[in-house]
Amino acid sequence: MWRYITKRILVAVPVLIGISIVAFFLIRLVPGDTITALLGANYNPEQAAVLRAEYGLDKPLVMQYFIWITNVLKGDLGQSFFTNQGVLTSIIERLPVTLELMIMSFLYSVFIAIPLGALASLKKNSLLDYSASFLGLLGVSIPNFWLGTIFILIFSLFLGWFPSGGFVSFFENPILNLRYMALPSIALGASVGAVVMRMTRSSMLEVLKQDYIEMARAKGVTRKMLIISHALKNALIPVITVLGIQMGYLLGGSVIIEKIFSLPGVGRLTLQSITNRDYILMQGCILFVAFGFVTINLVVDIIYAVINPQIRY
Repeated sequence: MWRYITKRILVAVPVLIGISIVAFFLIRLVPGDTITALLGANYNPEQAAVLRAEYGLDKPLVMQYFIWITNVLKGDLGQSFFTNQGVLTSIIERLPVTLELMIMSFLYSVFIAIPLGALASLKKNSLLDYSASFLGLLGVSIPNFWLGTIFILIFSLFLGWFPSGGFVSFFENPILNLRYMALPSIALGASVGAVVMRMTRSSMLEVLKQDYIEMARAKGVTRKMLIISHALKNALIPVITVLGIQMGYLLGGSVIIEKIFSLPGVGRLTLQSITNRDYILMQGCILFVAFGFVTINLVVDIIYAVINPQIRY
């Protein structure tokens, strides 16, 4: 088992290095630079040259990259040009908001999508099955930013049930916190839940056709035990893989949702860094998201190996 985990970690290292290279060089292809955005209307060529030298932006790009990646390996993601705050500190301050958004969206996907997909497979070609399939099709077809906007229009402006944006810590006011996070978490998790529901349904239908299910039924295993202990347990193996991929999607999708609902999370911080051409902050945010995505997939691979030991070889 440890050998398998080590192999997966070694595979993740070159992925992160490649992402760091892409993140560093591609963002510099965007018109304008940090100094131009920093000076704004007060831009002066002489002053800009002084600032570029001060921040090390006058060095060759390859040298800038190696300086940055060396500091990253030491645990130093750099300092924002605009706020003069450490990048890692900025990310950690906003991380709880993004994590809460992801967890709530994930719970929505698991506790609604999986049971709905399982029921749809057990009631194949019924009204429930058709309704679940229709909802799944809507979920994967509607962009989360559009869904979030519609939620604000209906449930905030027209009905007044939920706030249209903002954030309150759970420890400060749990009820108000859940009201603030309800709409963004559903908007973010809708497409993920649709994918998980469709995968659960198709996987359950495939498992229910297997010979060992018929044998268990012939031995007198109760329907409840047959579904939970035999069918659903084996059907969840591919679903877990999909959940891992979708968790990465939740991390990336939070960028737009946090902007729409004015949530002070890592996604909104990333957008701000892009707007300000804050290279150091932007690189740190992208690398952090990539690290989170790789970590999530590593955890899913380990869980998958525990459930199905054959994939370790």
